[in-house]
Amino acid sequence: MNRTWNQYVVKQENKTLVLSTIINETPISRAHVAQITGLNKGTVSSLVSELIDEELVEESGPGESSGGRRPVMLLFNGKAGYSVAVDLGVDYLLGVITDLTGQIVYEEKLQLPDPNFEVVFPLLTKLIQQLIDRAPKSRYGVIGIGVGVPAVVSHDGEILLAPNLNWKKIQLKQQLEQVFDLPVYIENEANAGAYGEMRYGFDSMTKHMVYVSISIGIGVGMILDGKLYTGLSGFAGEVGHMTIVKNGRPCRCGNLGCWERYASEQALIDEAVTRQILNQQQPDPFKHLIELAAKGNQEAITLFEEIGTYIGIGLTNCINIFNPEQVIIGNQFIDAKQWIYPAIKAYVDHHTIGFHQLDLKIDFARLGVYSTASGMAAFTVENFLLSQKT
Repeated sequence: MNRTWNQYVVKQENKTLVLSTIINETPISRAHVAQITGLNKGTVSSLVSELIDEELVEESGPGESSGGRRPVMLLFNGKAGYSVAVDLGVDYLLGVITDLTGQIVYEEKLQLPDPNFEVVFPLLTKLIQQLIDRAPKSRYGVIGIGVGVPAVVSHDGEILLAPNLNWKKIQLKQQLEQVFDLPVYIENEANAGAYGEMRYGFDSMTKHMVYVSISIGIGVGMILDGKLYTGLSGFAGEVGHMTIVKNGRPCRCGNLGCWERYASEQALIDEAVTRQILNQQQPDPFKHLIELAAKGNQEAITLFEEIGTYIGIGLTNCINIFNPEQVIIGNQFIDAKQWIYPAIKAYVDHHTIGFHQLDLKIDFARLGVYSTASGMAAFTVENFLLSQKT
């Protein structure tokens, strides 16, 4: 019995290895799969046949040959199923449908009238249902739901604290599972953004990355040694609440002088109102400031530059602590790149310990506003593929 169980486990591990190789190297021949995995050709051929029967892999036309018969190429079938992923922001919901390769095939966005959970949850479930209804027909249908939230999230999907939403101890995963008969995954939005950028944003995966999501607040996701780092209980990355000014501005988290009180979208808007660049009732104030800066308004440009310096202060701390090869700035502040980047770069160059700057790249999110949603899709798809048993 033990031998049979061990054989089953080994087979499943080999099958996962073969599938992941095809996903990463598609298109690829059976012989090349065997070469990469170290498995014998018979084992690879048998496992590939199973994956073809399960519609996770398909054959394409023959590839190039170095002599002899041209090999049949294998492709990962990204259309075998679809994920639903949602970026739950402080004042918006961005929902997407992706195939199993992370390709977005449909999206929908709506503004939230109120961050109160009793208001948000019905809108969230309605959006998810609309996305499920729009998913293309496929062998596996919708394979799961992922939601990224600007919050401290436990490994069990509980929202422990979301200061900018004013949420505490909300069993979001549990409540969504009561509505939808699908696997549900909840993660901090910055962690999801970091993972999305690692998986889908760049041609080669970054093994050491700090992803900074700058919106109403600031969240940080960290890829350390090629893996998402979440800490002991899943709470790592609350760097937006590190103190950068002693006895500084009060923060919703209860602390004083937090980084996000000086370098976030909300900090930008508050300061713009104080300087009378904006009025209190200005609709879509961030967009309005972008428009002013684009038209050459020096007050708006100066304000963006000052915020950029504060962003640089926090990034310098992150760089000195984690020694990443890449820092990625994501979320809405991507639109302000031309005004904030020079100030960020100048501060980092002058204050980061020299050897930390070797091979360091500061980039803006390649996925744009889709980093978090794409990361949640990646979590959902990967859990689905790992769950496939025969």
